[in-house]
Amino acid sequence: MNPQKPSVPGLGARRAALQLLDAVLRRGQTLDAAARKVVPDDKSLALAIAGETFRRLPHLDALIDSATRQRLPDDSKARMVLRLALAQKLALSMPEHAIVATALPLVDGGPRRLVHGVLGTLLRRGLEADPAPALPPAVEQRWSEAWGEEVVESARQAIVRRPPLDLSFREDTLADRFLDEAGGVRLAPRHVRIHDDRAVADLPGYSYGDWWVQDLAASLPARLMPRAAATALDLCAAPGGKTLQLAAAGHKVTALDQSESRLGRLRENLARTRLSADIVVADALRWTGGPFDAVLLDAPCSATATFRRHPEVLYRASARIIADSAALQRRLLAHAATLVRPGGALVYAVCSLEPEEGERIIDAAPAGLALDPIRADELPAGLRPHERGWLRILPGMLEEAGGLDSFFIARLVRTAA
Repeated sequence: MNPQKPSVPGLGARRAALQLLDAVLRRGQTLDAAARKVVPDDKSLALAIAGETFRRLPHLDALIDSATRQRLPDDSKARMVLRLALAQKLALSMPEHAIVATALPLVDGGPRRLVHGVLGTLLRRGLEADPAPALPPAVEQRWSEAWGEEVVESARQAIVRRPPLDLSFREDTLADRFLDEAGGVRLAPRHVRIHDDRAVADLPGYSYGDWWVQDLAASLPARLMPRAAATALDLCAAPGGKTLQLAAAGHKVTALDQSESRLGRLRENLARTRLSADIVVADALRWTGGPFDAVLLDAPCSATATFRRHPEVLYRASARIIADSAALQRRLLAHAATLVRPGGALVYAVCSLEPEEGERIIDAAPAGLALDPIRADELPAGLRPHERGWLRILPGMLEEAGGLDSFFIARLVRTAA
C-alpha cells in the first residue's frame, strides 16, 4: 500500500478541511489562500466541509459542549475534528458511518476514544440543522448595536442559505437572450439572477463573453457612476467586475491595482468579453494620473458583508483589522479625490457591515468633497437610499428575491479646484 494515500476513502479531503479550519482560526489566513495548498482531488469537498463548518461554528460548539463533562479547548484537535464531523451531518447529509470512519483517523495518537464517544452520543440524539444559527458573539454584538436585532436575525438566516448566482451582461439584449434560453429573473438592467447547479462555464453565453459573475450588490457602485463621464478610473480594480461594467457602459477605463496576479483574471475576462481597459499595476496610494471625469474606489475592507459566500470572514475580522482597514480607507479616499477633476464624481464603496468603514468614513470625508445623493430611481426595486444620500444594504433586504451581499456606497462630487 502506498503510505501517501489515505486508507479510508475521503480521508484526504477531511484532513485538508481540518487544515483549512486551522489556517483560518489559528493563523488568520483567508480560506482561498489556505486552499491553494490543497491537492485538486480533495479541494472541492474540503472547501465544502470547511465552509459549512464556518457557517455553523457557534451551534456546533454548543452541541459539542452539551456532550462533554469538561469543555474542550477552542483550538484542540478534538474540537476541530468534531466540528467538521457535525457539519457534514447537519449541512451535507453525509452517511453517519462515513462521518465516523473519516473523523477518527484525524485524531490518531490523540483523544480518539473521546471523539468517538462524543460523536456517538450526538449522532444518537438525532441532530437537526438550525435554520438560523448564531453568529460569532463579537459579530452579533457589533451588528446588534449598529443595526438592531432584526438585522442580526436576518444575517443568521442568510448565512446558511445558498445565495443565488448573479450575472452582469455586456448588453441588455444579451440578458434578454439568456432569460429566454436559461430562465432566471431580472432585478436591474443588464442583470439576470439564477439558481443553477451547472458549472459557470457551461451556462449559455459564457464562451461568447456575454456576461460575468457579479453579485448584484457589487454591481451597484459602477451603476452609480455618472453616465456622462468620458474617462473613468477603477481604483483597486481587481478582480475586475466593475471595470467590465464601466467598459460596457462606454467609458474609457483605466483599471489600477497593485496585484499583478489578481489583474490576470481581469485580463482574461476582458479578452473573453471583448471589452477594453488600460491596466496599470501600481500602489493606489502612490499613483498619480488623470484627472478623471469619475473615479470608482471599491476600497479594501474587512469584507464582513460577504459572509453569505465567505462565512470565514466573520472569524478573521477582528477589531484591529476593522480599525486598520478604516485607516487605509481614509487615506485612499483622500488620494482618490486628487485624481478627480473639479466637478467630477467619486464613488466610494465597501463590502463591509461595519459603520467604521462606511458611514464614518464619509462623515469625515476630505474638504472639497460633497455628497451627491443617490436617488431611488437609480436602484433596483426594493432598495432605497439613506436620508443622507448614501446607500446602505443590510441583511434581509430583497430577501424574497434571494437577498444580497451587504454594501455601503456613497457618491461624492469634487467641489474644489
